[in-house]
Amino acid sequence: MKRITKDTRIGDAIQMEPGIIPILLGAGMHCIGCPSSIGETIEEAAEVHGLDCDDLMEEIRTYLASLC
Repeated sequence: MKRITKDTRIGDAIQMEPGIIPILLGAGMHCIGCPSSIGETIEEAAEVHGLDCDDLMEEIRTYLASLC
């Protein structure tokens, strides 16, 4: 399983697994192509967007587990 954590930068996470894009978009994180995504971690972006990072990470982990 790919290793994506709350400390992973959004740009890196998308490169590791582009399939998480719909999850991020569905959570309201429309900054996928934004320059901030290069340096911003999933946790930082979740905070900026008023999201619960743990809930978002659970969704990402569930998706990644489904790939195995």
